[in-house]
Amino acid sequence: MTDTSYGLQELNDETRFGGEGELVERDIPQIDMSDYFNRKEEITEALWNAATEIGFFQLYNHGIPQDLIDEAFWLSGEFFDLPADAKAQYPLKPGTNAGWEYMEQVRPSTGTADRKESYQITLPRMSGLWPKGAEVPQFKEVLMAFERHNWALAMKVLSCFADRLGFATDFFTDGHDPDTKAYQSTLRLIHYLGMEDAKPADFKAWRAGAHTDFDCLTLLHQKPGQGGLQLCPGKDAKGRAIAWTDVPPLAGVVTCNIGDMLMRWSDDKLQSTLHRVRMPKPDDYLGPRYSMAYFAQANMDTLLEGPEGKYEPMTGHDYIQMRLGANFARQ
Repeated sequence: MTDTSYGLQELNDETRFGGEGELVERDIPQIDMSDYFNRKEEITEALWNAATEIGFFQLYNHGIPQDLIDEAFWLSGEFFDLPADAKAQYPLKPGTNAGWEYMEQVRPSTGTADRKESYQITLPRMSGLWPKGAEVPQFKEVLMAFERHNWALAMKVLSCFADRLGFATDFFTDGHDPDTKAYQSTLRLIHYLGMEDAKPADFKAWRAGAHTDFDCLTLLHQKPGQGGLQLCPGKDAKGRAIAWTDVPPLAGVVTCNIGDMLMRWSDDKLQSTLHRVRMPKPDDYLGPRYSMAYFAQANMDTLLEGPEGKYEPMTGHDYIQMRLGANFARQ
C-alpha cells in the first residue's frame, strides 16, 4: 500500500484533490504593471486583493519583451524535439530541480504520473546540464536572459506583498538573491504530450494532476490556443476540490499564482490555490501543449518566518526538499 502520510499538512490536504468536479465561471483578476514605481500603491492594492481572494491573477504591461518570450518558446520546442537519448544526457537528479525528466512527476492528488516532460533550470546547479550548441544553438544565452526577466518581475510582485505584510520593501528580493549558490528559484520548460493518437482510456488521466505549487510565486507563460489550465480556490465541507475554473491562455499576459511557501511565510494571509491541467476534449486542439513556468523559491539559507509566527521557522532548503521528495520519490 502506498504511504499517503506526509510531513506537511499541505501535502496531506493535496491527497484529497483528485476528483473531476464541476466547471464554474470566475473572473481572473488582470493587473496592469505599467509605470510600476509611480503606481506601486495602486498595484499593491490590486495584487493583495487578488492574492487574498482567489490566489491567481494575470499581469499585463509586465515588462518581459514578447520577442524574448517567443524565442524562449521556440527553443523549448527545439529541445523537446531532440531524441530521447540526447535529452537523457541532462537528467533531473533527485533533490536538485535541475535537468530533464519524462513523466516522473507524481502528484499526491492522483498517484499517477503527469502526462508531460519538463526541463528545469536552477542556475547554481546547471553544470553539465545545458544542451550543447550543436543540439540547440543559443539555448543557454536566451534562457538565462529569460530567467532573469522573470526573476525581476517576480521581485516586483513580492515587493508589493512585503509592503503589505510589514516587511522591508526588498525583504523578499534579499531572500531570493540570485548572486549566491543558495539560489534555488527554477525556470521550468514544459511539454505536455500530444493526444492525437491517444486511446480513450488515456483521456481519463490528467496532463498535470491537481496540486498547489510549493514555491512563493509562480509566473506562467502559456501559448494562445493551448488551454487546459484550471483553478479551484475553494473546497467543500469534506475538504474536496469540486468547483473548477478555466484559466485562459492569453497572448502577452503572465498568469501568476501564490505558492505554499508564501502562504506559510505570510501566516496564511496569502492564498495558495489548487490548480491542474486537464486533458483536451475531443473537439479541442489535441496537439502538444507547451508552457514555461518560473518558480520564485526562497534561497536555501533563507529563513521562512511569518510576521505573526504562526508556523515554526523553516529554511528554504528544508521546505523545498520535503516538497520535491513528495512529488518525485513516491512512484
